Amino acid sequence: MAKILLAEDEEFISRMISLRLALKGHEIDQSVNGQEAVDKALSGNYDMVLMDMHMPVMDGHEATQILRDHDYKGLIVAVTASVMSADTGKAIKSGCDEYISKPIGEDFEERLETILNQNR
Repeated sequence: MAKILLAEDEEFISRMISLRLALKGHEIDQSVNGQEAVDKALSGNYDMVLMDMHMPVMDGHEATQILRDHDYKGLIVAVTASVMSADTGKAIKSGCDEYISKPIGEDFEERLETILNQNR
């Protein structure tokens, strides 16, 4: 299965996503802000970064841009509560490969597997 970095500042959401992914056999590492996500992503070997776009210290847009500026080639998926086309477009423009909207739906794991399989 995949090694995934989850960048999410909301503890309940982080626990829920981590549990759901762990039940599918994925290895989960967590960060609570964009700066921590950048540090971990650049020093780790992740199959995917799930990046919340609205976090303290550094938001997901800036964290993603920094990762891409450092030539980070890994898969980055925006996890955002906003499904407005301007906001999802901003996530893609900042360097995210895909996006998944919150609240996390029943098809979350299936969607994640599809994204992983398309990018392997």
